[in-house]
Amino acid sequence: MQGRWKTILLLAFLLSGCGPVEITDKPGGEPVSYVAANLLGYNPMAGTNINWFSVNGYRGRTGGFTCCVSLPEKWQPHMKVAVEWEVNPNPFPKDIPRYSDPKYDAYMKKYKANFRQYKAVATIPEYKESCGLQVHFLPCRQVKVTATCHGVEHPDHPIKEPFDLPEPARCLTENPLKTT
Repeated sequence: MQGRWKTILLLAFLLSGCGPVEITDKPGGEPVSYVAANLLGYNPMAGTNINWFSVNGYRGRTGGFTCCVSLPEKWQPHMKVAVEWEVNPNPFPKDIPRYSDPKYDAYMKKYKANFRQYKAVATIPEYKESCGLQVHFLPCRQVKVTATCHGVEHPDHPIKEPFDLPEPARCLTENPLKTT
């Protein structure tokens, strides 16, 4: 019986974190209800991998939902998010030595030096109902975000870029972050 109560209390505690939280963003402003939402990334870029990404500091991954990012329950005008991500331009090297090979560490250091980090600010388009935040990584260090409830293959999904997009030989703007 005692184990059942502990389980019920733990479940109640965990579920309480999923409800809306009201925050007043500006002094004298209306409170805004925020909810926890799934975070999902799509990488339609051919021959690359997104190693990691974050939205306003919340980490996400491509290929599956990550919990959680905080979104207003109702869309607000001028909503923007800061997106950071790391691209691996060669996710499937054919010449990687075995882990036990003495050359492995030097190879990995040189390999990881080719990873590129980027930042962008994206506007969240209007939504009536949010099922989470989807981030699409596009050529030339561009990102688009949406809070749609539709999957990427649904005809009503607002982002229509195809998959397997090639990176152009030259982009109009350069925006890499240099990290050490």
